Amino acid sequence: MKFRCTVKERSLILNNNEQEKRSAGEKAVDFIKDGMTVGLGTGSTVYWLIQKLGKRVSEGLKVKCIPTSIHTERLAMNLEIPIVTFNEIDKIDIAIDGADEVDKDLNVIKGGGGALVREKIIAEFADQFIVIVDQKKLSEQLGKHFLPVEVTPFGWQATAKYIANLGCQVKLREEDEKIFVSDNDNYILDCYFEKIEDAAKLNEKIKMITGVVDTGLFIDMVDLCIVGKGSDTEIIKKQ
Repeated sequence: MKFRCTVKERSLILNNNEQEKRSAGEKAVDFIKDGMTVGLGTGSTVYWLIQKLGKRVSEGLKVKCIPTSIHTERLAMNLEIPIVTFNEIDKIDIAIDGADEVDKDLNVIKGGGGALVREKIIAEFADQFIVIVDQKKLSEQLGKHFLPVEVTPFGWQATAKYIANLGCQVKLREEDEKIFVSDNDNYILDCYFEKIEDAAKLNEKIKMITGVVDTGLFIDMVDLCIVGKGSDTEIIKKQ
C-alpha cells in the first residue's frame, strides 16, 4: 500500500523545508564581518541570506559583494547591498552558496540554478567557502541529484555523447519549452548517474572533454556547511 500525504501534510513538509533553508541562510550572515568582500551565491536558500544581509547593511554593516548570477545581483541591488566586480577587488574574504547535494566529506553538487561556473570561480577565489543547505541535501555519497555540466552551444550534441559514454543519461536543460541559456551564454547538460563512485575522478574526466566549460562537482572546496534543522542549525566543519 502506498502512503499518500494529504494537502495539509504536504504543506507542512514544504513549510518545514523552507524554514530549514531560512535557518541556514540567516545563520550564515553571522560569519560576515564588517569590511568583508563577500561572494553571494544563487538559489532559494541564498535568498534568505540576502534578505538578512540586506537588513544588516541597512543597520550599518559595511560590505562589498560580488554575485554569482544576474538574479542574485538584482536581489542584492534591490536591498541596496553594495555590488562590485573582480576589477574592483583583490580578494574575496568569504563566499556563501547553496548546494543540490552534500556528501559526508563536504564535496557537493551544484548548478541546479544554472550558475555553476560563476559559483565555482567565486568559491575558488574566496578565502573561505561556506555552503548552506536544508537536511534533504545531505547524503553519504554523491549521485542522488543529477550532475549539471555547462557546455558551449556549438557542438553540444557531440559533447553530450562523450559525457554519456561515462555511464549516464544526458538531458539538455530546457526552461519554458526553450533551451536554458546560462548567464555565460552557454547550455547546461543535466547528467543522471546511478551512482558516483569517485567524484574527483569523474570531475577530471568530464572537464577533459572538449566543449565542457565546467562541471557542478565542487571537490574539496567547502570549508564549512551550515545545515538547517527546523528553526535551528548544525554546523559541519571540514575534517
